[in-house]
Amino acid sequence: MVDFSRRLLSCATLRLARPLHALLLVSGRARDAFLVTKLLNLYSRLGDLPSVVLTFRHAPVKTSITWNSMIACYVHHGFLKDALACFRCLILSPSPSARPDSFTFPVTIKACWDLEWGKRIHSLAYKLGFVCNVFVSASLVHMYSRLGFTDDARKVFDEMTIKDLGCWNAMLSGLCQNGRTAAVTELFERMMMLGLPMDKVTVTSILPVCTPLQNPLLGFCIHVYCIKHGMDSDLFVSNALIDMYAKLGHLEEAQKVFKGMVDRDLVTWNSIISGYEQTGDANSALNLFNEMQQSGIQPDRLTLVSLASAVAQRGDDRNGQSAYGFILRRGWDLHDIIVSNAIVDMYGKLSKVKLAQEVFDRMPKRDVISWNTLITGYSQNGLANEAIEIFKYMQIHEGIMPIQGTLASVLPACAHVGALQEGVKIHSYGLRIGLLSDIFVSTCLIDMYAKCGRLAEAMVLFEQVSSRFTGPWNAIIAGLGVHGHGKKAASLFSEMQEQGIKPDHVTFVSLLSACSHAGLVDHGRQCFHQMKSVYGLEPWVKHYACMVDLLGRSGQLDAAYELIMTMTLKPDSGVWGALLGACRIHGNVELGKVAASHLFEIDAENMGYYVLLSNMYAKAGKWDGITEVRSLARHKQLQKTPGWSSVEVNKKVNVFFTGNHSHPQHEEIQKELRTLLAKIKSIGYVPDFSFVLQDVEEDEKENILSSHSERLAIAYGIISTLPKTPIQIYKNLRVCGDCHNATKFISKITEREIIMRDSNRFHHFKDGKCSCRDYW
Repeated sequence: MVDFSRRLLSCATLRLARPLHALLLVSGRARDAFLVTKLLNLYSRLGDLPSVVLTFRHAPVKTSITWNSMIACYVHHGFLKDALACFRCLILSPSPSARPDSFTFPVTIKACWDLEWGKRIHSLAYKLGFVCNVFVSASLVHMYSRLGFTDDARKVFDEMTIKDLGCWNAMLSGLCQNGRTAAVTELFERMMMLGLPMDKVTVTSILPVCTPLQNPLLGFCIHVYCIKHGMDSDLFVSNALIDMYAKLGHLEEAQKVFKGMVDRDLVTWNSIISGYEQTGDANSALNLFNEMQQSGIQPDRLTLVSLASAVAQRGDDRNGQSAYGFILRRGWDLHDIIVSNAIVDMYGKLSKVKLAQEVFDRMPKRDVISWNTLITGYSQNGLANEAIEIFKYMQIHEGIMPIQGTLASVLPACAHVGALQEGVKIHSYGLRIGLLSDIFVSTCLIDMYAKCGRLAEAMVLFEQVSSRFTGPWNAIIAGLGVHGHGKKAASLFSEMQEQGIKPDHVTFVSLLSACSHAGLVDHGRQCFHQMKSVYGLEPWVKHYACMVDLLGRSGQLDAAYELIMTMTLKPDSGVWGALLGACRIHGNVELGKVAASHLFEIDAENMGYYVLLSNMYAKAGKWDGITEVRSLARHKQLQKTPGWSSVEVNKKVNVFFTGNHSHPQHEEIQKELRTLLAKIKSIGYVPDFSFVLQDVEEDEKENILSSHSERLAIAYGIISTLPKTPIQIYKNLRVCGDCHNATKFISKITEREIIMRDSNRFHHFKDGKCSCRDYW
């Protein structure tokens, strides 16, 4: 028997196993229950399930061990229903040698795929007196946790009279996997109070909880414990530590653990690469990826997802193509949805929307995440209308129902183009399926209503959502800011502080921007200093850009320039662009030239800065400067972004381009413009020709001003709607100063409210006045 047993254990292939099985039959030893069980385990290990079933069926004697092996085989190969059927046959078996034992229940409990079966097996174990067995109870804890019923798992755990470390680990792991972070820490504290030791399973169960709790101190303490008890050299423990430190942003600590490891596996590399990628250090992530390849570790889909994201962060088109080629060469084709989605996302972030669409079109199978990624790509690249059309196509033609991520992807597109009706439909859909409880969807809805000119609706929605999160506060403060309600934004910020909601970097971007639009210079300065002194937040470049804009708009150009010179971060185009814009407003040509020189070095291909500089020269009457700037732009083959304005009439969006005559009602629009011009001149309007960049006669300059897209849209809105009806205009560029002045007069003579959203903010024109008080 010993010889057969050893041979069965040493068999590595079916080619060796079958002759040995035949020898057992010929020798008559196949009646031995012990050897039959060994044979079952051998066939199961070699993956030959049919041979396992046949051997079991023809076994002359079936003991509890034999039945247990058969059940375990079914579970191992994923045939859970067959495993439970086999268990039922064991219960009904008349053989006295075939009775369930303490080993039967743990393996059978693994086969329970729903709560009903779990409860049945639990009840039977209770009746037969096996729940007192620590292994059976631990298996029940695992089962209930796996099915998501942690309260039932905790009840079993609390009723156990004897608990070994495995039971504690099972309960901790179950709570962690189900996101019960508070319960995990409570149980862990109880475990520590009882003086129970931790092993590597305990450590790897507790460390993931540190991230959602944002509790690096707990992670540090566990790390020290691991060092003291010699567990820090364990691969699984080290991987868990790296993952914890990386997700909490403590990359120096993660790097220390990484460098101190003797052995590293794929999980190790994925954790450290993902850590650097998610904190925005794309260069380090890519360098680590190269080191990983040199070490001989082959990437998996998670590695490739991090690789694609890191390449996108660097904004490197060439590396984007290289990454895609690398993935294809390694055999990760478009059949892998996760990798394909990452490639679509990468191209979207690289502003290669056409390539993103091509990869998407070639995917043989797409899930809702694929569609979300494509919609986001279009939306983030300014192709909002296309994003909305894809959203509609996904539902109507593909039959895919939107989820939380879908709504969070398409709502910013609605906000961008002012597609209020589509946004309202999405709001209704979210209400029907209960997605409004999702904080991301609610935040996007607040942002959409605010950017579509419906600030009152945004405020109502804000008051209905949970105030425990910063997202809704940030959205409503930003919304109030773009509508010019800086004091109300500041008041809400104070309320946010009183409620104990800690502001983040985005909060201060929204707040400083609101102060800038409203001219609240002193309050803006105070908030900027509060960031670091009160909340310990180091300013981003965006915060400096907001402060430069705040100071510059108020005329404090020297203070704005001094702030730039004292920055600890390198000023980007946003900072210098804010200064150039302020120089244009206040006519400071010399400082404007300084700002422009920096902008041409940083972002030489952005035509907007050349236009700003031209406007500044035009306002100062320096036509030679305009000629020089235009020559420079032509040399670089740059083209001005065409200005357009849109107005929605009878649920149809009409888009007007500056100087375009293609609209079917062009003649009526021009007639209305002539009538309006005559009327507003009679009550004091005087054209401001400084906004015309051509050195032409005054009558021609007047024609150029009248052909601006915002005036075409206003005129069309007037002739297409009932008298005194409000008109809402959306413009892709900053509203022209002369058009701003003319619109104030038009609102007065037509007795209409004209709401205009330009690239910078909202303007509410009414009774000859604008909500911005001419400060924009």
